[in-house]
Amino acid sequence: MTVPSLMQNHQRKTYVTQLHKFYNELSQALVRYQTDKNALSLSEAGLTSDGAVYNFFNTYFKVINKCETRTPCLADTYKNMSGKEIGTTLNGYLTLASGTSLAYRYHGGVRFISLYVDINGRKGPNIAGRDMFAIYIYKNGYIDDAPLDDGDAPLTAEQREAAFEAKCNDKSANNWFGCFGKILNDNWEMTY
Repeated sequence: MTVPSLMQNHQRKTYVTQLHKFYNELSQALVRYQTDKNALSLSEAGLTSDGAVYNFFNTYFKVINKCETRTPCLADTYKNMSGKEIGTTLNGYLTLASGTSLAYRYHGGVRFISLYVDINGRKGPNIAGRDMFAIYIYKNGYIDDAPLDDGDAPLTAEQREAAFEAKCNDKSANNWFGCFGKILNDNWEMTY
């Protein structure tokens, strides 16, 4: 192997390790939240607005910055893997002590909460599918990617693969999702 390919493999492993760490922390925090509220679901526990989402993160994570707009929590611009600029407009923005930055929006419905997770904050490469991932918290408490239809989680491997091909891997797409599901399918490896 050449030095550039070794470096690229190392970066991919680092990004996935950071993503996996955040995923585990989020999963544990969601369970603690429901347990602390003695509730059977996230909505019963009170996670029913953007303000409640902020309070959840502020209680179960160390938030070091809450931003009114995307910057300074997130980078000025993000691109997809083919280099096309894509936008982020959600309702809330946070930076955690770990260096992870988030944009979030409460939806209600099946896909309860959208999260855009930049695992290394404003630092580059600021590319969806590399250091920025769309993650969805479902009403049933699952954390997964978004299917092409309005299905519920957990997604099947086929649904995740279809979203990856149609969104994350599509050079013309202006979407964020599909990459996280591919990583879940590939047992926490970035194979694309």
